[in-house]
Amino acid sequence: MSDEKKGWWRTLWSPSTRYTLGGLLLIGFIGGIIFWGGFNTAMEATNTEEFCVSCHEMKDNVYEEYKQTIHYSNRTGVRATCPDCHVPKDWVHKMVRKVKASREVYHKIMGTIDTPEKFEAKRLELAENVWRSMKKTDSRECRNCHEFDSMDFGRQQKRAVQQHIDAIDSGQTCIDCHKGIAHSLPSMKHVDPSAVIGDGEKH
Repeated sequence: MSDEKKGWWRTLWSPSTRYTLGGLLLIGFIGGIIFWGGFNTAMEATNTEEFCVSCHEMKDNVYEEYKQTIHYSNRTGVRATCPDCHVPKDWVHKMVRKVKASREVYHKIMGTIDTPEKFEAKRLELAENVWRSMKKTDSRECRNCHEFDSMDFGRQQKRAVQQHIDAIDSGQTCIDCHKGIAHSLPSMKHVDPSAVIGDGEKH
């Protein structure tokens, strides 16, 4: 082998520190872009209504209830989908929610609510988990669309105006009054009647 070829071969297998560091940085940079792009693509794919109802536990139960509500169909054509209400918009809180949602994969595998009967037996516990979370975040996802400051009280019924004014004065949040607005309520014998609108009908 010629000296020239030996030198090239030696450089290839024993590059200088400068070339090694530069190569590693380039590989890391490209790898980071690919990872981040793939990660965000996966996050967005799991953040759609289609993904949420891809399992029959959701599609056959709460999704059918949601389709009968004003959040699904209304005069303005503005629809709030599953992730609009159940997944935070900002990145940090979204990641926290995704990590917590990994428990749902476990329960899917275990068949915890794979029949309507099992779902109904768990409905109160599931609802209370969501209510507790929304109370803790001051109904953050509701406020993506609904804010007290943006309400035109002149267009609301007198009862609604008074309830919203009382809520502002007492520091209440949306979920304190609006349980049962997108899904059927659990058995009323387990739920404080004062915590729901009227007799629990969907609005």
